[in-house]
Amino acid sequence: MPESSLTSTALRSLGAGLALGTVAMLSIARTDAQAIAGHNSNAPVSYAADRIELQDRQNRVVLSGNVAINQAGLNLRAARTTVAYTDAGSLKIQRIDATGGVQVTRGDESARGDVAIYDFNRRIITMAGNVALRRGSDTLNGGRLTIDLASGVSSVDGRAGGGSSAVGAPVGSSTGGGRVTGTFSVPKKSN
Repeated sequence: MPESSLTSTALRSLGAGLALGTVAMLSIARTDAQAIAGHNSNAPVSYAADRIELQDRQNRVVLSGNVAINQAGLNLRAARTTVAYTDAGSLKIQRIDATGGVQVTRGDESARGDVAIYDFNRRIITMAGNVALRRGSDTLNGGRLTIDLASGVSSVDGRAGGGSSAVGAPVGSSTGGGRVTGTFSVPKKSN
């Protein structure tokens, strides 16, 4: 086979591999958001922690030590959380801020990061700092993840500060050096 033919075949294979990779990476982010998009943010919230402190005048509850929060199958684990609420006749959660090895799971999908903010009013979950999404053997890593529960759209930025202005999150480092990275499984070609 001539060298130019080998080169063009290699380039076509590389192009096809990159196209498949891009589609697979986008599908991880889209599927994760779609799975969570149907989440009922009005469902009751249950919680457990080693210590709970009610700060009634500030309308917040601080949970610390092995914090576990669950809402309709969406599970959050962290070292510490602050739950802000309103008390206009009945308690209504406004926002949950979580820090310290934050892990969010739903079904077989998981996301982790240094910090997370769940804004109940805007229906937006933001994770920042060393963010990693996992679904089976597929991974997506970055500095900041934003999931809009209302629209089902999610985005991953390379840096924790991100390019999105959804919810202000502290700037942290990312494992990808300011870039979004990941791995994906390539379907085996059947003969």
